[in-house]
Amino acid sequence: MKMKPQSIIKAALLLVACQLSPAAAVAQQADPVLMTVAGQSVTRSEFEYSYNKNNADGVIDRKTVDEYVELFVNYKLKVQAALDARLDTLSSFQAEFAQYRDQQVRPTFVTDADVEAEARRFYDQRAANIGDRGLIHPAHILLRVYQKATDAEREATRVRIDSIYQALLGGADFGQMATRFSQDPGSAPYGGLLPWIEPNQTLQEFEDAAYALQAGEMSKPVLSAAGYHIILMKERRQLAPFDSLKAPLIKMLERRNVRDHLVNAKLDTLVSQSGGQLTRGSILAARADSMAAADPELRYLIREYHDGLLVYEMTNRTVWEPAARDEQALATYYKKHKKKYAWTEPRFKGIAYHVKDAADVAAVKRCVKGLKYADWNEALRNTFNRDSIRIRVEKGLFKQGDNALIDKQVFKVDTTVTPVEGFPIDATFGKVLKKGPEDYTDVKGLVTADWQEELERQWVADLRRRYTVTVDPAVLKTVNKHQ
Repeated sequence: MKMKPQSIIKAALLLVACQLSPAAAVAQQADPVLMTVAGQSVTRSEFEYSYNKNNADGVIDRKTVDEYVELFVNYKLKVQAALDARLDTLSSFQAEFAQYRDQQVRPTFVTDADVEAEARRFYDQRAANIGDRGLIHPAHILLRVYQKATDAEREATRVRIDSIYQALLGGADFGQMATRFSQDPGSAPYGGLLPWIEPNQTLQEFEDAAYALQAGEMSKPVLSAAGYHIILMKERRQLAPFDSLKAPLIKMLERRNVRDHLVNAKLDTLVSQSGGQLTRGSILAARADSMAAADPELRYLIREYHDGLLVYEMTNRTVWEPAARDEQALATYYKKHKKKYAWTEPRFKGIAYHVKDAADVAAVKRCVKGLKYADWNEALRNTFNRDSIRIRVEKGLFKQGDNALIDKQVFKVDTTVTPVEGFPIDATFGKVLKKGPEDYTDVKGLVTADWQEELERQWVADLRRRYTVTVDPAVLKTVNKHQ
């Protein structure tokens, strides 16, 4: 009987679904709502998952439950703001979230038995290829004959390989002759010994001659596309039984990411069975939903991926990028909090540089004198290092101890300066700032971080005003204290 498309879809989804057990359902009923944030309920177990994960042993800044409530609420408010901004509808977000989610889901489509079955298939295919001919373990002496060799060169190589062959017939040691004369760099150091070979794995002329030998027998010189070979058969054997090769085969397949390939094959089969009504993504999403329904830990981990990506993108749009781009706001914030960035020991704002030619010491100073500090790098690069490297430069805001050359020349510290190879002449140029930065750009990283922190405080305060938050104190008291 032919199934209807809708029935096929349901059947395919049933194949990937993990059913919610009665025990899990009871556990959910016994999991009270701890708080409501912007109309969204948060159960005690979800809060416990987050709290325990972020306050485990070894965490430096561990929080009490009460302290963590404030952080958790702020996080949930940011999630709601991102949802209201419909960031979860962006294709970029959906693709990134699916990638994280699928890392948890994909492995469940493949069992160890599937991998063993793949190893068996690989073994059977190899056994069929080898057949009754078995495996051979030859050694050889190779004299190369290159494609563009002249007739005279080919003849000279033939005469030489024949003389080696005659010496071997006369009792010369094959391994010593291979080490001395063979032009195969991979096997010559090992007396000409090659790896185990199976049919259809090497040059046809070599293979035909080698498989004609029994253990201990030696061939006459054989011409292949590589050159002349003399082959000594060391050993022959049949392919070992599967059970004795199973472990290394599985290990080899695991290194080749066989599980990923098997998952993709299973997903493609389900897609095909659905008549194209399902996609890999929809099947993985269905499996994730079913697994999450049965496993609270997994449910919260997947939600953590989902919400964390949303919060990152929303914070980036609301706080990080605006703060980093708004130069006027940074300057204003610095001016208002200037005392915060003062220092107790002087800084040198400038460059330590190294030149080959003494004339360039003054030339460097002339190049940047009168320019804005931010423009020094480009000016020096265009003037001195456009076509070749004439100078080496370190630019920055240095305190004593940061740079040996500046310590010696600017701060007058008795220290040793390690010479820069190829640039024997050292110099410095800049100014000493005794009390603090000239402007916010001298400490832009610190100012930006502080301004971002201030913007985030303002944003959270606005979220607190916009959304309603309620916490059940009775349930809060039972966090990590229930059976």
